[in-house]
Amino acid sequence: MIKTIFWKNNSVVLIDQNALPLFERHVVCKSYKEVISAIKDLTVRGAPAIGVAAAMGVALGAFHLPSLSPEKFHKQLLTIFEEIAKSRPTARNLFWALERMKQAVDRKNNEKQNKLVKELIDEAKRICAEDIEINRKMGRFGSKLLADGDNILTHCNAGALATAGYGTALGVIRAAREKGKKLHIYVDETRPVLQGARLTTWELKKEKIPFTLITDNMAGFLMSQEKIDKIIVGADRIAANGDTANKIGTYSLAVLAQVHHVPFYIAAPMSTIDISLKSGKAIPIEERKSEEVTNFKGIRSAPAGTKVYNPAFDITPAEFITAIITEKGILTKPYSSSISLMHKEDKPS
Repeated sequence: MIKTIFWKNNSVVLIDQNALPLFERHVVCKSYKEVISAIKDLTVRGAPAIGVAAAMGVALGAFHLPSLSPEKFHKQLLTIFEEIAKSRPTARNLFWALERMKQAVDRKNNEKQNKLVKELIDEAKRICAEDIEINRKMGRFGSKLLADGDNILTHCNAGALATAGYGTALGVIRAAREKGKKLHIYVDETRPVLQGARLTTWELKKEKIPFTLITDNMAGFLMSQEKIDKIIVGADRIAANGDTANKIGTYSLAVLAQVHHVPFYIAAPMSTIDISLKSGKAIPIEERKSEEVTNFKGIRSAPAGTKVYNPAFDITPAEFITAIITEKGILTKPYSSSISLMHKEDKPS
């Protein structure tokens, strides 16, 4: 199994996703600031993986704090939380993971510094292990929606590389394959950073799952040719009404799916759902640097000084989503009701 992120020798080890598919190598982060840099520059990406990285970043930061008075230690820890929280704004899992780590601090608030540090490391490891199991559960639920012989279109990378392992959208595909279903995957290249072309194809090739790479603007034509049976993508944040933020280009696919009557599925853990936001209008959308559009791997593709608009995500309205696949089950419309009910059932009694 692909291990995207793990804790080793009091360091955070990441697959370098910027190097793929040409080179398979790892980045070893020895400080929480290096974890922040890895999140910002897309060495690690995908909402669940960012959440795990955030948790491990807190643990790493706490581990390297000198022996301090309880008051100073907690003050320094708060700074670490605040800096990691600023790394990327859209992915709900980042903030969810930080909330989990703060709860761990509260549980051991009166403990000595070394015991609290150990609890933070253990909690980060638990978040990582839980993510893999959550993805497997999601896969088992979602695989029921895929039929033998389906041609599936996916966008960006929602596989093991976007999580601690196994994947969300690709996890559903993996689970269906494990049940013996024969599937063919159409992979959107996913401009401007080509996560589909570089990462999803790399995963599918490793798994020996048949795939065809297409440019983003071919998807509608394939649907018109009836070559797409279903679309399944991941998510970075889902509002309480089901509106979903995902990689830029997802909204266009959802609109095309409506016109061509193609089922459009979201696969995401419950930690991606932000019930504090009533709709997608409140989801913050990250804007990234212009060089991602005007250059690729250091090669310029547009004139110097070209003005660029580069939102990393878009919002797909809930009405365009056929179902949302989670580790707790498959959510259906009206999402305001199904999400609310699932959250109530998920709360400890």
